[in-house]
Amino acid sequence: MTFEDDYRRRTATSAQLFERASRSIPGGVGSTARTIKHGWAPYPLFIAEGQGSRITDVDGNEYVDYLLGLGPMILGHRHPVVTKAVADAIGEYGTCFGLPYELEVQAAEKVVAAVPGIEQVRFTNSGSEAVGAAVRLARATTGRRLVVRFEGHYHGWQDTVYWSNHVDPELAGPADHPRPVAAGPGVPHELSDTLVVLTWNDPESFTRLMAERGEEIAAVITEAAVFNTGCILPEPGYLELLRAETKKYGALLIFDEVITGFRFARGGAQEYFGVTPDLTTLAKGLGGGFPVAAIGGSTEAMRMIAEGRYSHSGTYNANVVQCAAVSATMDVLAEPGIYDRARKLGDRLAEGLRGLAVDNGFDAYVEGLGTVFQLWFASRPIKNWRDAAAYADEALFTRWYQEMSLRGVLFHPLQFENLFVSLVHTDADIDQTLNAAGDALAAIARTR
Repeated sequence: MTFEDDYRRRTATSAQLFERASRSIPGGVGSTARTIKHGWAPYPLFIAEGQGSRITDVDGNEYVDYLLGLGPMILGHRHPVVTKAVADAIGEYGTCFGLPYELEVQAAEKVVAAVPGIEQVRFTNSGSEAVGAAVRLARATTGRRLVVRFEGHYHGWQDTVYWSNHVDPELAGPADHPRPVAAGPGVPHELSDTLVVLTWNDPESFTRLMAERGEEIAAVITEAAVFNTGCILPEPGYLELLRAETKKYGALLIFDEVITGFRFARGGAQEYFGVTPDLTTLAKGLGGGFPVAAIGGSTEAMRMIAEGRYSHSGTYNANVVQCAAVSATMDVLAEPGIYDRARKLGDRLAEGLRGLAVDNGFDAYVEGLGTVFQLWFASRPIKNWRDAAAYADEALFTRWYQEMSLRGVLFHPLQFENLFVSLVHTDADIDQTLNAAGDALAAIARTR
């Protein structure tokens, strides 16, 4: 029996719902990230409920969940403290006023206290919104038009940054001087002139660019650790170089911490790596599973917003659901030892998976920081998008996902995503996952 046969047998109700959904929802799902094209073949699971570290689909199959909603469920599903805080706040306040209120102030104060590079913060509704605001604010502040970004990073779907994510190297040109490539149709080609695209973890190309054009650059935007091309960590000294060169030439440094924020340290990647940007974008873990995002930065970087010279608007910005979720999540994340415990669990899982892969004869290694990592099926380290495209065994990874899903473990089916470990996963979850992985990898090895 093939994977697809077994999958269809176990998930017949999902198949029926997908057929029904496809009649009223384009592609049958609410986000392109959930489509067949993005790995969820022959159709995505439809979920009945989530609780803690587990989710259950509409056919009653339970999974240890390492997808975690693509990152937001940092506290697992339906965390009782955050869920109660949101329900209580709706009962006490309402939902949306178009005016400020005290809970908004409390939530902002807690974010400012947690994240080193944030002295002031504005809440918004999605990571894409926050990034779009940060890029435009940097241009407004500096009076410059050029923004530097890196291949393989994803900063949302707005036209100004929807470029050079997973590019065809033939279209992008040489790695030491890539051309901007729109990440999809409908993006005006003229915007390519406002961007400079570089290969990440290549200090020479960055230093050369800044020496040649540093006075023209409004901002450098980067994921502090890349989680949109599997998991790729910065080489030692690389983030420090970005910080030093942007300061030298008067450009702003933007950390896109939509994924890394609160993920492996309460202060995000900037706390973990000890590098402080001018502007930070947050989402995902910020609200413990509720939809919220934010743009924050130093008082100086946020000055134009504060003075009203830059319009940062949004009817639903800082609504009650958002601010209650942020306030409660920040309190939970402040519990002593919570990150140490989660990182140890994640490290045990990651090293266990690597060992099982190698024991079964696969070229594989792990890259990550405990609470988020990737098992790379590759014969050499992956340092940037070009390496990932050239050396990662995507087909093998997807086969591993398939075998694991049949054994009750869920994560993203594509090699260029990652596995998230929540702060509420348990030793029992890790044990179950490693047992499933041992069986899955052995099954794959037998068919090679």
